[in-house]
Amino acid sequence: MIEAGLLVARLLHYAAVTSLAGLTFFPLYACMETEPLALSRWRRKWSFWTAVAALVSGLFWFAFVVASMGDGIGDLVDPETLRAIVDGTSFGKVWSLRMLVALAVVGMAASSVRWDAVADHRAWTMPVLAAVLLASLAGTGHARVEEGWAGAIHTISDGAHLLAAGAWLGGLIPLAAILRRSGAAGLVVEPRQVGQILLRFSGMGYIAVATLIGSGLVNSWFLVGPPAGLLTTSYGQFLLGKLVLFGVMLALAGANRFWLVPSMNKARIDAPDEWSRWSARLRNHVLGEQVLGWMVLAVVSFLGTMQPAIGQ
Repeated sequence: MIEAGLLVARLLHYAAVTSLAGLTFFPLYACMETEPLALSRWRRKWSFWTAVAALVSGLFWFAFVVASMGDGIGDLVDPETLRAIVDGTSFGKVWSLRMLVALAVVGMAASSVRWDAVADHRAWTMPVLAAVLLASLAGTGHARVEEGWAGAIHTISDGAHLLAAGAWLGGLIPLAAILRRSGAAGLVVEPRQVGQILLRFSGMGYIAVATLIGSGLVNSWFLVGPPAGLLTTSYGQFLLGKLVLFGVMLALAGANRFWLVPSMNKARIDAPDEWSRWSARLRNHVLGEQVLGWMVLAVVSFLGTMQPAIGQ
């Protein structure tokens, strides 16, 4: 029960923090001009809710860690056990700092929701805090095992991996909302702006994918060792499953960039009536990427509870 709860809490926290990062990063690269009013309001509202989810899921994660290290859930009301974990473990110290950051993000997000005017979409405070919250997950996983330069390299690589995943996977959320162009939020963005946002998202995607591949190779060197570990260990086999999902995501992203987006842009100029049809196709592809991405996060959450292949 405790192990299952820990796994669910980890997954929810990873999903919330990844979504928060993507939502706050999005206007920095996608909206070079003024961010559309409807998009700004929608994005700020969901940034608040994902920040709340990150804080709550982080608290549940800590609760299940305490239960697993101690004698059960009852240790949550034992001051000595709590002090020993918070002050005496690297996880506890990193977790405490991360929850302070999460609390600050919730406060800032709540304030931004109340603004009637469009916030400065180039503001950096929220994206920086969201990036810290996401990248600091590297301090709660396998990267904290190594010491010295090896530990520093592994932590930096893992942090870069997390940030790239947040920019890509989290950025798919506002992208899908824009393409939907309907719903209670009334989120409507002009076709010309949609085309510009799609091209800028693709540009960011190149950087994110390159970072994911490079940092993934570094992390695998620390956690898997020789390539044979991918086939001979349970950790390696789950990692292979993650790589397969990642490969399918890349295929969908490639189809979007080199087929659907150009077709949408052409339809916008030559056949406006066709634009909605191509937009619907692209939206379905984006939703497919999102589903695969959440599956990847589920695998990542499970891998974080397993012994690395190099130690088996």
